[in-house]
Amino acid sequence: MRRVLSPIPIAVILGVAALVGLLAYGLSANEPDRGIEHAIAKGERKRAPALELPRLSGGGRGSLADQRGNVVVLNFWASWCVPCRKESPLLERWHARISRRGGTVLGVDVLDVSSDARRFAREFGLTYPMLRDKDGDTLDAFGVIAYPETFVIDRSGRIAASRRGPVDERFLRRQVAPLLRERS
Repeated sequence: MRRVLSPIPIAVILGVAALVGLLAYGLSANEPDRGIEHAIAKGERKRAPALELPRLSGGGRGSLADQRGNVVVLNFWASWCVPCRKESPLLERWHARISRRGGTVLGVDVLDVSSDARRFAREFGLTYPMLRDKDGDTLDAFGVIAYPETFVIDRSGRIAASRRGPVDERFLRRQVAPLLRERS
């Protein structure tokens, strides 16, 4: 005798399969863009994505293009980020060190309260330029998934190095110092 599945179990099986398919798609679609990291690993320097945002203080807008010709340490951070608090004094020291040699640190405060971000900058005496991305619109272009994340950009506007997580003295010495000697 032959058994035929009734419509209800077939519908359940199809529903489960559809949910599994949607879950798999959602997981793969939410993977961060690793193109920058893959290029760096192959020794390639990808052009940095365009970045233009309001300044954190003082009004107006600032951009990565404003820094063309400089070596840029582009740091994505937030005031509530504990590792960001720990790396800020180091970034300020490096900004002072490299600004005399054609370099700068450029901070991007992301998904944060403006007053908290300005208080953070005052607390740590940060003098490097700061931009504000209140909605996180720039995160996808750089593949940022957590804070802090830092990208080292050469004088021609190409990404030479990246660090997910806080930078340290060794990283900055190895990745930034050689770029300061390069001409664009």
